[in-house]
Amino acid sequence: MKKTPLLLFLFTIFLVVGLVSAQLDDPTLDQIPPHLRYANMPVVYVPYAVVTINDYDNFIMGTTYSEGHISVNPKNPLQFFTGWNINVAFYNHNGLDWNTTTVSFPNSAGDPVTAVDSLGNLYYETMKSPITGCWVAKSTNFGISWVYTNVTAVSGNDKNWITCDMTAGPYSNYVYSTMTSSSTAKFWRSTDVGNTFAETATLTPHSLPGAMVCVGPNGSISGGAVYAVTHSGTNGAGVYTFFLSTNGGANFVQQSQVQWSNYIGTEISGRSTVEGMRTRPYPFIAADNSWGPYRGRLYCVYASNEPAGNGNKPDIFLRYSTDRGVTWSARKTVNDDPNTQNNHNFFPAIWCDNKTGILYIKWYDTRNCPTSDSMDVYATYTTDGGNTFAPNQRITNQIAKIKLGSSGSPPAYQGDYDAIMSNGKVSIPVWCDFRYNNYTSMSAYFPDFAMRLNPTSDSMNANNGNIIIQMQVPSVKLYTDTVIVSASISPTPPSGTINITFPSGNKLNTFPGNVPINLTATGGVTTGTYNLLVTAKGPNGTPVHTRTATIYVSPLVTGTGEKPQITNNFQLFQNYPNPFNPTTKIEYNLAKNTDVKLIIYNTLGSEVVSFSYPNQQAGKHMAIFYAGNLSSGIYFYKLIAGEFTDVKSMILMK
Repeated sequence: MKKTPLLLFLFTIFLVVGLVSAQLDDPTLDQIPPHLRYANMPVVYVPYAVVTINDYDNFIMGTTYSEGHISVNPKNPLQFFTGWNINVAFYNHNGLDWNTTTVSFPNSAGDPVTAVDSLGNLYYETMKSPITGCWVAKSTNFGISWVYTNVTAVSGNDKNWITCDMTAGPYSNYVYSTMTSSSTAKFWRSTDVGNTFAETATLTPHSLPGAMVCVGPNGSISGGAVYAVTHSGTNGAGVYTFFLSTNGGANFVQQSQVQWSNYIGTEISGRSTVEGMRTRPYPFIAADNSWGPYRGRLYCVYASNEPAGNGNKPDIFLRYSTDRGVTWSARKTVNDDPNTQNNHNFFPAIWCDNKTGILYIKWYDTRNCPTSDSMDVYATYTTDGGNTFAPNQRITNQIAKIKLGSSGSPPAYQGDYDAIMSNGKVSIPVWCDFRYNNYTSMSAYFPDFAMRLNPTSDSMNANNGNIIIQMQVPSVKLYTDTVIVSASISPTPPSGTINITFPSGNKLNTFPGNVPINLTATGGVTTGTYNLLVTAKGPNGTPVHTRTATIYVSPLVTGTGEKPQITNNFQLFQNYPNPFNPTTKIEYNLAKNTDVKLIIYNTLGSEVVSFSYPNQQAGKHMAIFYAGNLSSGIYFYKLIAGEFTDVKSMILMK
């Protein structure tokens, strides 16, 4: 009896906390949950990291609170900038290395979005705290430093967006911003390169988060069409209203109002959720500013359950308009998984390339997880104005759980948007990834190519030593352009030189394929260990990937531990160690100078890898075979040296 008051008190506290938590998670607002917003910021990785799995790279920027957005400099295809919740930002000026940058807003409540104008001015917008509007920061060196960080870009109390007129038209370099303001969407613009902003329109109806703005041409007038979309109705019956301005955002007229979407996944506490993680219900829009055949086309991408109904699984849909948003095409299903009703496809983002008119689309996808509790990022593009799509490509190189924590009310948080943008050749999607059980900020390239070096280590004589390292592209993800290869040695030898040449040229145009890299030691190279850094990139510098091989330089004939021996016999020795894991040495004798080829086979007789050594000197030699990517079992190695051939077996035991 004496315990009853205590139990009643604890139950009351539990009930109050639950009610307060539910109230704090207002389903009409897409904001970072208070328990994350006011918590200590997560640790940021410095420097960045590259995760390579199955020869493909994903790039880690750091640990943030999701909601990443990206901009690409139209004046430099190697310069990227990303902003993440609550206020963590990174810049990349060589297509490869991400660096942190500090943006000193007066305060920040999150929802960062970015934009860039035709001059290369970068704009980074974030909500104020408390949320009464948004700050915008401006950088003229693409994220290294900031001209200002405290200009008001728009007013409102929830989800914001920003874009720039990147054309050379009459409204060139105007900056436009939208934001939810209770039951309306506020529209502000800057006509002086972001120095000041002013409100020009209030758009209704708008009762749910998701007002967005984009710029397109008005016939021959570049940047002559500014589009905005608002979101009203309910999660189960979203209404999109499209508006058009033909005078640089001074005022708008309504073009159409449509009801295309239904529930996304399962509604929990008034929110759309997928497997207990909340997901945005609002649309994304983009317009074709290129001078291609689909110039002026307006696109809208959204997620919606198929078949319709609460508790079903969503697909990604695209519609387009050829008359500036007055009428729309029938919907096109973007995802190509064989049975879409078995999988969730959700969380889309889009970008239409200003130069090519290619529309890129990315989203989350559970097709690789039968239980649907884990997801990947997938992407595709359309080159024919949204009528057909390239085969969907998996962008993540490792599947991850769909959420952190357990399901419940309020639903788990993963952010409410992310982004994809392009540079005229490839796109760069950004997303939040849970593979490390935290909010990891990641990016990749799409289309893309895989890269590996073979072998990853080798040995050579300090005097006239010669080896070949193969840069291989074993597969691609819709990449059809040229791969350009370069290489360097570090550290620089104190004496002698390791010369690098490309006997077959340094460009690759067919895939899969390889580029031989020839290394020759001259002048008595200082003995020791060197690193061969190989870089492979596209014609505009992207995609860009690097791999490293270890080069051992010995004063004696490679790997023998003895003085050079000229012998009248060709001989292939048993590998050592054997069994091995994962590296073994294969030695052989050459009776005279000759071309040498060493081939590794599996038990089915299929070639696993081969090494070529043109015009190798007579004497004893050694090759190092790395089998870290192979399964345990018996393998065969075959030496072809001129007319001499021999085969031996070896055992890989992991």
